[in-house]
Amino acid sequence: MAEVGQYEGAQDIEKKIEETRQRFQNEFLQESAEKYDSRDVERLQRDDALVEGYLTWRLFVVEDALKMIDESLQWRKELGLNDLTESSIPRWMFETGAVYLHGYDKEGNKLFWFKVKLHVKDTKTILDKKKYVAFWLERYAKKEPGMPLTVVFDMAESGLSNIDMEFVKYVINCFKVYYPKFLAKMIIVDMPWIMNAAWKIVKSWLGPEAISKLKFASKSEIQTFIDPEYLPPHMGGTDPFKYSYPPLPDDDFQTPICDNGPIVSEDETESKEGEMESKDALESSFNSEVAAKPKKVNFLEDSLRAEDNDKVDSNTRTRGARKPQTTFKGPLLDVSPAEELSFGSGETEKKSLIILSNVTKNQVAFKVRTTAPEKYRVKPSSSHCEPGASIDIVVSLHGGSQASPQDRFLVMAAEMDNAGSQELAQFWKEVPKAKVMEHRLRCHVLESVKPAVSLLRDSPVETGAGGQQELNTALMRMMACNSRLEQKLNTCLWLQKVLTLLVLVLVVLNLLCLFLLGTSQQPS
Repeated sequence: MAEVGQYEGAQDIEKKIEETRQRFQNEFLQESAEKYDSRDVERLQRDDALVEGYLTWRLFVVEDALKMIDESLQWRKELGLNDLTESSIPRWMFETGAVYLHGYDKEGNKLFWFKVKLHVKDTKTILDKKKYVAFWLERYAKKEPGMPLTVVFDMAESGLSNIDMEFVKYVINCFKVYYPKFLAKMIIVDMPWIMNAAWKIVKSWLGPEAISKLKFASKSEIQTFIDPEYLPPHMGGTDPFKYSYPPLPDDDFQTPICDNGPIVSEDETESKEGEMESKDALESSFNSEVAAKPKKVNFLEDSLRAEDNDKVDSNTRTRGARKPQTTFKGPLLDVSPAEELSFGSGETEKKSLIILSNVTKNQVAFKVRTTAPEKYRVKPSSSHCEPGASIDIVVSLHGGSQASPQDRFLVMAAEMDNAGSQELAQFWKEVPKAKVMEHRLRCHVLESVKPAVSLLRDSPVETGAGGQQELNTALMRMMACNSRLEQKLNTCLWLQKVLTLLVLVLVVLNLLCLFLLGTSQQPS
């Protein structure tokens, strides 16, 4: 029964997505298609996650989602977001360091910093500032699609002269309208008391969807949300990061790396281990008293045996690994999962599987990198994939290491023109960066099972990895239904109050009529 309910829930979402697309086509595109960039319309028609994001943010009310899509797509065309590049933003804006991406919160969400003291209200530059914020959001959306941000307003040393209410409203609209499901939290740090009135106005702009995401924190409270390693010293943190430009300081695979040095290729580690094993084997063969007899060699048999061994090794390697449920459709490779690798503390939760599928007509070279090389073993971490073929990559926790939401994985891929004559190491040195496809995966830490939940073991409901996505979808729909019911309940309560008031008025009027009638009947 649970499977049927989850299946129906997924079907309902698909129907809502299709209804939204159809109504947008009929009610908005036919009237004035020139309002939108055709590239945004095309993406809306093919990207289910984008449409679902709008629907989720509007509690699956199609009418409200359509208004949001209309406003969002118009805004994208007005700012020319599809053609917005680093060179189209005034250089001095990047040099100020007023806005940038850096670090992660405790839940693994990227931090989007606003240094309020560096902002000066100026009507002449407001359009460039809006494009500046949009540039960062668009850049992040392309690098880590579907992954939310935590916005941090650093109010240290700021005053009323730094508060630009139009700009703040624009930033809020970016998350409220233009980038659905993008906001994880908005943290206001160390806000001066004199700005309380201004932020009360800001709260009214957020609306019910985002008001619960607004957090006010002092220097001592900010570590509730962000670990010291990603906080600057003036907030009690230990992060040595200092903003400078160029280049753009948002390279995820530089800052989060631990103190033990740069990312080491798993292939290099394996080659070193192989050298040690060969050395040990050579020494043992010299010490052995029994010499091995010569053996006839059949190259065909050896080749077939090697293929069989490869299959066995692949099956052994992937056994127990968590299978992906979602897929990112890339220009060179389809990557499964689309967003997250899941790990837990249990023995059966130490491995996750990445499946790469070549969608081109040429060989595609790939390599996988991580921000925590000391924690994970990636096999294979670098190789190539034949046209139309798929490759299973096993990512496993090493030793007693524990996964963290801040950990990231980067899948890099590039098409190989001369497959036979190219060494992978040399190929990656020579391939132009513009031809490299990059896709980032975040780490999802599974919650440990509590003893009380052990009763579920005897339940017929599936609680395995395969049902995780369906369960999330069902919970999302349940929350949306609860919200709608709450709205209806509030409406009913309001009507009840109005009716009660009307009844009281009628009673008072009735008593007044009786009183007047009684006085008129008294003899004069």
